[in-house]
Amino acid sequence: MVHMYDENGKRQDKFTTRPAEKENKSYIVRAVAFSPDNNKLAIAQSDNIIFIYKIGNEWGEKKSICNKFLQNSSVTCMTWPTSRNNELFFGLAEGKVRVGILRNNKSSGLFATESFVVAIAASPDGNSIVSGHLDGSMVTFNIDTQAKTKLKHSSIPYALAWGSHILAGGNDGKIGFYEPGGDCFQRFDYSKEDKVKEFTCAAFNATGETAVVGNFNRFYVFNFNAKRPQWDEICCKQIENYYSVTAVAWKHDGSRIGIGSLCGSVDVFDVCLKKSRYKGKFEFTYVSLSQVIVKKIDSQQRLVLKSAQGHEISKINIYQDRYLVATTRSTLLLGDLEGCQLSELPWRGSGNEKFDFSNPNICMVFNAGELSIVEYGVNEVIGTCRTENMGPNMISARLNYSEQELRGGQPTKIIAYLLDSLTICIQDLRFNQIQATVHHDSKIDYLELNPGGNKLLFRDKRRQLHLYNIKEQKKQTLLNYCKYVSWVPSSDVVVAQNRNNLCVWYSIEEADKVTMIQIKGDVESIERHEGRTEVHVDDGANTVLYNLDEALIEFGAALEYKGLDRAVEILEPLELTPETEANWKTVAKMALEQQNLYVAERCYAALGNIAKADYLRKINKLVA
Repeated sequence: MVHMYDENGKRQDKFTTRPAEKENKSYIVRAVAFSPDNNKLAIAQSDNIIFIYKIGNEWGEKKSICNKFLQNSSVTCMTWPTSRNNELFFGLAEGKVRVGILRNNKSSGLFATESFVVAIAASPDGNSIVSGHLDGSMVTFNIDTQAKTKLKHSSIPYALAWGSHILAGGNDGKIGFYEPGGDCFQRFDYSKEDKVKEFTCAAFNATGETAVVGNFNRFYVFNFNAKRPQWDEICCKQIENYYSVTAVAWKHDGSRIGIGSLCGSVDVFDVCLKKSRYKGKFEFTYVSLSQVIVKKIDSQQRLVLKSAQGHEISKINIYQDRYLVATTRSTLLLGDLEGCQLSELPWRGSGNEKFDFSNPNICMVFNAGELSIVEYGVNEVIGTCRTENMGPNMISARLNYSEQELRGGQPTKIIAYLLDSLTICIQDLRFNQIQATVHHDSKIDYLELNPGGNKLLFRDKRRQLHLYNIKEQKKQTLLNYCKYVSWVPSSDVVVAQNRNNLCVWYSIEEADKVTMIQIKGDVESIERHEGRTEVHVDDGANTVLYNLDEALIEFGAALEYKGLDRAVEILEPLELTPETEANWKTVAKMALEQQNLYVAERCYAALGNIAKADYLRKINKLVA
C-alpha cells in the first residue's frame, strides 16, 4: 500500500500496488521515486518488477500504470535523476545496474558486477549515477560518456548519496566523502562510540551542501564549508526508542526532511540555518548558505532564491513588494515573486547599481553609465546599451515573444532609449542590432513602446506628442498640447489629454480618427480589469472615472495577437462610426497583405465599398 501525504503531514490519498503475477502476492516494496516533473511515481518491488504510476496533479486523481519493467531478479534499489523524465535507473540482486526507458517501455543494461546492489544514487546534475555493492565496492557511471570508475569503501555502503561529494556509510561506524574520480576527500569515524551502530541511509539536499545520514536512534547532519573546504558535522539529532532510521528524503526546496523509522513512523523536521523577517512583510528562511526561501507573509507566495553556482547569498532586497535582488561574491540574482522566475548572472558590481522594474518580464540594471537588460528566467544579460537617461518613462522595453508565437510570428525583444536628449535609439535585443534612430528638434521627456513593440510614442518639451512607426520608419504628430499620454494596458489604444479634452485613438493606424471626450481636471491613470477600462481624472475635489469602449480596445488586442477572424467577430455587432470605420479599414488592409480575401471581402462590404467587395467575392468563388 502506498500512502500519499501533503506537506503538512495530512494523508490525502492512497492506492494499492500490484504484484508482478496475480497468483504470487508475496512481495515487498523495495524503493519509491518521484519523476522529476512529479507527475509519476515509480515503485520497485522484490518480485522482479518496477511499476510506474501516473499520479496526476491533483489529489484523488485516478492512478494508472503507464510503464512496467520486468526483470530476471529482484529489484533492490532505484533512483530517478533530475532532468531525465524518461530514464529510471535501478540495481538488481544479481549485481546488474540497468536503465528503464519510459518512451519505449524497455530496459537495458548499463553494467554488471558479481555483487548484490545495495544502494544507488544520482549526481545533482543528473548526468551520472553511483551504485554500492555487497562487497564494499562502489561504481560511478557517466550516463552520456558511459565512463566507469570503481571506488572502495571500508564496509558495505548501505548509506549512499551524491551531492558535492559522494557519501558512503555502512556497518563499521565510518562515513566517507569521496571525489567522483575515486579519491577519498574526508572521513568521519564513529566506530569507538558505543551508541553508534550501522549507518542505514543518506540523502543530500538539492544544492548538495547538506547531508543527512541515518543511524540507530539518531541521525547526523553534515554541511560542506566551501571556504576551507571541508565537511563539518553540524548536529546529531537523538530520538530515544526510535530504532533504526530506514529512510530519509528532502523536500525539493531544502526546507524540510522526512525521516522514516523501523517501527513505521514518518517524522518531518524543519531545516534551516536561520530565519528572518523583512519589513514585516516577508520571511527569509536560509536553508543553506546558497539557498533562501522567500515567502510573502500575507499571500503565502514563495520563491526559492538559489545560487546555481553554489555561492553564498550575502544580501537580499525586495522592491515594490514583488521583485527580488540578491547578491553573492560574483553573481547577481533577480527574481519575480508573482511570475516565480529567477535569473542568476555573473556580476562584478560597484554596489551603486540602480534597478528599474517598470517594464514587464525584465529588470533593467544601471551601473556606471551602462544599462543591462535581464529577462527573468534567463541566466545572462540579453542586451546592453549606454545611456545617462534613467528617469521614469525615458526607457521602454517589450518582450512579447510568447504572444507572437501563438500567431506563429517572430519573437520580439526590443528596447527604446535616449542616446542624448534629442535622439531616440530603438534596438532589437535578439540580434543586438539598431532598428531605428529617431532625431528630433526638441528635448524628449517621455517615450513608450506599444505592447507589440512595433510603434513608439514620444513627447517633447513643447508638449507635442508624436508617433513613430518602427516598421515603416515614419514619424507623425498626434497632438500639439499634451499633458498626459499612455498606451492602454495590453492594447494598441492610445489615451492622451489635450487641455480639457480626453483624446482616444482606438485605431492608431488611422491617426486622424480620434475620439474626444470633454473632462475637467487632470488624468491620473488608466486601469483595465474585469472587462472594463477606466480613465481616472482628478478634478481637484474628487476622482472621476471615464469608461472607454472595451469592444474597440479588445479589437486592437485581437488584431495584434489573436488574428483577423477574431477582430472581425468583435467589429460585426458594432455600429459604423468613425472609430469602427477606421478599424474596418485596418483589418481590410491587413487582410490584403496576408492574402486573406474572405476577410477582405467582409471588410469592404461593411465599409460600403460595393465594387471592391463584389470583385473579391468573384475571386473567392474562383478559388473555391
